[in-house]
Amino acid sequence: MKNSILLIAVLLLTTITASSQTNKAKNENTIVIIHGAWSSSNDWQHVSEDLTAGGNSVISVNLPGHGSDNTAIAAISLKLYVEDVKKAIGNKQNVVLVAHSFGGIVASQVAEDIAPQIKKVVYIAAYVPKNGESLLSLAQTDGESHVGKNLIVDEKAGIASIKKEGIADVFLADAPKQVADYVSNNLKPEPLAPLATPVTLTEGRFGKISKVFVYTLNDHTIGYSLQQKMTKDAGIERLYALPSSHTPFIMFPHVLAQIIAVETK
Repeated sequence: MKNSILLIAVLLLTTITASSQTNKAKNENTIVIIHGAWSSSNDWQHVSEDLTAGGNSVISVNLPGHGSDNTAIAAISLKLYVEDVKKAIGNKQNVVLVAHSFGGIVASQVAEDIAPQIKKVVYIAAYVPKNGESLLSLAQTDGESHVGKNLIVDEKAGIASIKKEGIADVFLADAPKQVADYVSNNLKPEPLAPLATPVTLTEGRFGKISKVFVYTLNDHTIGYSLQQKMTKDAGIERLYALPSSHTPFIMFPHVLAQIIAVETK
């Protein structure tokens, strides 16, 4: 199964690469990138640059408490994340949400809230929730993930961390050592409350939006089996696959940008 999906992806990307070199006309859609937990918009710089160079309008949202943002942990909630993304979108139409990991939870709720403005959601190694599910409820069903054995939860401080010695294995086992070391030395704790907050989704709004999923076949954060189950449960039939860890924006930024670009057409 993995090999057949990957072959399809490679064949598609051969066509995408050829067309992207000749078509740099301004895209009428807006691409909104939502990063995952223990991440920031900075991690998507190379993907964003590729998309912008190809004529796309790109907004890379940095969620509160991530990257250089110092919003107090106590003030951070899933609702705050969702409202920040909606504020970044404003009145824009034909929005393509690109969501990675926990960003899939945020994107799904945004899509529900402003469904008429959303053209499509592209999930990249992301959680695709059903109504009433949260990241934690989905993660607890994942027997292939390496997160559990490396997770440190500080309920009093309201944060979750990954053991330093486990960061490279969990997130970026295929990255160069210098990259893995940098991430391991600079990873910020993740606000806990949004991870446990369930989404409220309806078939009439979120359910009707077009969805795409990019599998990461060597993922130690969200196991491939759970990725498959989520796409099946959500009825997602437009599928790509990359031989990547959980962070394809590090090892495959140009290919990832090409996938996103073709899905905005």
